[in-house]
Amino acid sequence: MVAGAIVLSIGVLFLLDKGITNRFFADWIYNNFILEIEHTYQGIPGALVETQFNWHAMKRFLCIAFVAGAAAIALLSCLIYYGSAKKKSRQIMDQISNAMRQVLLPDQNLPALPQGYEEFKLQLMQLKEMEQHSRQLAQAETQRKSDLITYLAHDLKTPLASVIGYLCLLNEAPDMPETQKEKYTGIALQKAYRLEELINEFFDITRFNLQSLVLNQSKIDLSLMLRQMADEFYPMLIPKGRKAVVHVPENLVLTGDADKLARVFNNVLKNAIAYSYENSVIDITAVQRGRTAVITFTDCGDPIPPQKLDTIFEKFYRLDSARSADTGGAGLGLAIAKEIVTAHGGMISAESKPEYTVFTVKLPL
Repeated sequence: MVAGAIVLSIGVLFLLDKGITNRFFADWIYNNFILEIEHTYQGIPGALVETQFNWHAMKRFLCIAFVAGAAAIALLSCLIYYGSAKKKSRQIMDQISNAMRQVLLPDQNLPALPQGYEEFKLQLMQLKEMEQHSRQLAQAETQRKSDLITYLAHDLKTPLASVIGYLCLLNEAPDMPETQKEKYTGIALQKAYRLEELINEFFDITRFNLQSLVLNQSKIDLSLMLRQMADEFYPMLIPKGRKAVVHVPENLVLTGDADKLARVFNNVLKNAIAYSYENSVIDITAVQRGRTAVITFTDCGDPIPPQKLDTIFEKFYRLDSARSADTGGAGLGLAIAKEIVTAHGGMISAESKPEYTVFTVKLPL
């Protein structure tokens, strides 16, 4: 800016110098700043001409020139500042855009940001940590899903081989005693049911997407639903001497999707049956607390380790002890239950003590 002013001044002086030589500026100054006063001499008007410098006109010209020059310099300064600021802003935006792209790339450190953007860089670092954590969770879930599919494929062979084996025995020995036929037929039927259960879990794995869960709301008699469910599970309880006891007040009604909530309670009760001791009691209780229905399922079985209480509701997770041919599942039951309960605006949790394990479902009435 200073250099431009110097060049401009030299140019003006140069033009003035050349202008005075060719009379251009001299004529302009004379016409604008020189006053001619005519006097009468010896009776002749205008015989004498007096010239005076018009300081008033010069002051006015200098004021206008100063204001115009200051405005021009201010405008030039603004243009230069705007161009410089725009260039710097573009550079900063390029750096920020590059840093945001780095957030989405694994194993890439964030580039340096301009001074004064430390807080923004901290936020980008937090965002990158969240993205990495989400990617790790997704990879872990994909791995668990792959492992479960492998496990279930292996588990399918066991009941299928049993069904084929017992049917072959029945086919090869048509004169087999009736008692033995009934025994083999019963075992084959039991294995076929187990095979059906595992196939259904395969379907759950392929279609498990509850993000677009649609609820068909209606009034639900909670007492009736829980008592009917306990009756339906009676065949699963009897073989090992288990019993389900329901404590629910009459006329406890809530609003929700009956089919989906029935699946929640079925999954939780099924889980309790799978892990409770033989000849034990599973207690099902529902009470009203304010505008909330609290349903608990209490069973006596091996306690769940504290570090696993937060993960049992994750998709495709199951306890190690569940990897048996009789109770092994895809690890979707409790995850599905949590999704459905959350969609209803409720919550589900688990608490495990050495003496008992309690699953608690809270739903708005």
